[in-house]
Amino acid sequence: MIKTSAAVAFSLSAAAIFFVLLFAVSLDERNGEEEAEPEEQRTIYIAAEEVPEEYLEAYQEAADAYSIPWELLAAIHRVETIFSTMDPLVSPVGAEGHFQFMPCTWTGWGHPSCEGLGEGDIPEEEKTDPEVIEAYGGYGQDAAGNGEADPFDLHDAMHSAAYYLARNGADEGNYEQAVYQYNRAEWYVDDVLSYKEAYEQGYRLFNLEDREAEYAGGSDRVS
Repeated sequence: MIKTSAAVAFSLSAAAIFFVLLFAVSLDERNGEEEAEPEEQRTIYIAAEEVPEEYLEAYQEAADAYSIPWELLAAIHRVETIFSTMDPLVSPVGAEGHFQFMPCTWTGWGHPSCEGLGEGDIPEEEKTDPEVIEAYGGYGQDAAGNGEADPFDLHDAMHSAAYYLARNGADEGNYEQAVYQYNRAEWYVDDVLSYKEAYEQGYRLFNLEDREAEYAGGSDRVS
């Protein structure tokens, strides 16, 4: 049974208000039991059941490639970077890109600079090289087929997240386990699975570019 935190339950029932989303750091399984604390980030009006129309097809394509539900992938994207609206797409501890991979998780913990939380000291040309990633056991994927696996390329990041989730049990229906491996915090698991459940119950598409323009040009309230 999926447990829903009080904060998420509130957001699911009050879809037409502003709310503060929680920004999570992707941690590799080697990081132990330490939980990443939620950090308040920017607000943007997105109801709990809303999904950006620009991303739906990409979610479905990436999810199908790794036999996971697209709703799970979309939920991860929402909790990690508010559908890539966070600016910059780099966390205070060094998680990078649209789906917030630590460099060592992306390139591989076999890299000689990888330790601790996984920020590492990986040259950019190595970090995005599919052959280097394969050699070091990383999760970065070259979904675009251009010879680079870039966490700041949306499709590469999306396929990499789907791959990570599948490798950690999501392709067998072990969603709670897979999400916990993505970020080892119970609040994070609750948030992600609550959004997944909301999408499954009935999602509504919206145009993210238009919504961002409204946010950038308007007040901090919806009239």
